[in-house]
Amino acid sequence: MPSYRSLFRTPEFTPLFLGTAAQTAAQTVGGLALGTLVYRATGSPLLSAVSMFGPSLAQVLGATVLLSGADRLPPRAALSAIALVFAAGTALQALPGLPVGAVFAMLLVLGLVASLGGGVRWGLLNEILAKDGYLPGRSLFNMMSGLMQIAGFATGGALLAALSPRVCLLLSAALYLAAAAVQRLGLSARPPRTAGRPSAAATWRANAELWSSRSRRLTYLGLWIPNGLVVGCESLYVSYAPHAAGTLFACGAFGMFAGDVTVGRLLPPRARRGLATPLLLVLAVPYLAFGAHPALPVAAVCVTIASVGFGASLVQQELLMERTPGELAGQALGLHSSGMLTMQGVSAALAGAVAQLTSPATGMAVMAAGSVCVTLALAAAGRRTRPEAPMRAAAATARPR
Repeated sequence: MPSYRSLFRTPEFTPLFLGTAAQTAAQTVGGLALGTLVYRATGSPLLSAVSMFGPSLAQVLGATVLLSGADRLPPRAALSAIALVFAAGTALQALPGLPVGAVFAMLLVLGLVASLGGGVRWGLLNEILAKDGYLPGRSLFNMMSGLMQIAGFATGGALLAALSPRVCLLLSAALYLAAAAVQRLGLSARPPRTAGRPSAAATWRANAELWSSRSRRLTYLGLWIPNGLVVGCESLYVSYAPHAAGTLFACGAFGMFAGDVTVGRLLPPRARRGLATPLLLVLAVPYLAFGAHPALPVAAVCVTIASVGFGASLVQQELLMERTPGELAGQALGLHSSGMLTMQGVSAALAGAVAQLTSPATGMAVMAAGSVCVTLALAAAGRRTRPEAPMRAAAATARPR
């Protein structure tokens, strides 16, 4: 397995890594600022949760009509354009007096644009790294994401204490501009992986092929649902601890970082293949303690331990790539990313609704219990599934046209 240091010697890895880091920081600071702004304006846990994870809800629409662009657009141009759109949209959200309805309309637009981002980015990562380099490369990206979230939520919390949410949104927009510049100047002008124009029909054909295998279906569901339900718990941090939400987010990011280091670097392949279900249970079970409304120090420990379980996605993505041909890698990873983010948005809305009717603590415990049940059900279904051979490139429907 390649070392982390060797990955940075791979052409184009470093600018892709740095551009993604800037976007993660922008999303972290901007999401916390927007959630705080909406909560202060409305006092609603539901609207606060949806404002932080709302763009994810639009991912399902993008995944059904736009996702073929992940393999049919030049990666450099697509990544730079997406970052620029987010810079503009985030700056608009900072306008004084902007109605809450307009904020959510902008979130919908940004979610549609973002539906392409995961497929383009991870497809390019899969392309520039050797076959055995994707998992350590993705692990390194996840670790970076954890560190950026720790720094972003800690910095965002401090800035919100000293400045207004709108100033933090402008800082987020500046970070998106920096990401666009790094990716435009640092990446080479690679051609699309697959010929033809992006279209809804091409998206549907490739999605149908990816969904045709029972083992891939179970892998996708495992990537989407347990993870998404736990993110529903995270969406209630602002309403659970309005003055310490940044601390809880930072603890979660630290736990995620530890899980990614362990799974992506310390465990050998044979040991990690059977860890998806145990890690998904680790991800959810600690949140059951929130039913007792723990004090902040106990809550922070629970969040940190639980977030180690996010390392399960590395194991699941490795299995997904084994069963997917190269020319569909971008769309396969984009479908994973869009489905995961969509489920996170749905779960944030569901968690917010439960919290609105009961309390944020109850909402977190309910979402965690749902995640445990889904994980156990998928594990039982997986034991009844016969192993399948990897999908051959010749069988793929997204052939050059």
